[in-house]
Amino acid sequence: MAKKILIIGATLAGLGVAIGAFGAHGLQDLLVANERVQTFETGVRYHMYHAIAILITGLLMKEVPKKLLNTIGYLFLGGILFFSGSLYTMSITGINWLGAITPIGGVLFITGWTLLVFYFIRNY
Repeated sequence: MAKKILIIGATLAGLGVAIGAFGAHGLQDLLVANERVQTFETGVRYHMYHAIAILITGLLMKEVPKKLLNTIGYLFLGGILFFSGSLYTMSITGINWLGAITPIGGVLFITGWTLLVFYFIRNY
């Protein structure tokens, strides 16, 4: 399972760089027209933070494989999909009601971090 989580984390980190670059260069005019440059950048920032968190989770799994760590990795993945994904889509399309989906991703991020705290309390 560690290998799978590490591959997901590395892939998401690479995608985060690509999406950020595409936003800065290929979508700049659209993001400005939609007044969503900052929204898009927030999506990229949280995407990258949590791609790194997934990589760290995968590395922890190599040391002490625990089912909880697997769950944490997938919570971070879900957070990226819902939080960053909704911000990207909203920024590009201008469909503002997608902002209602964003908090679901935030809850997934917070849950992942909370479970990671419990993991550290119990295992270190």
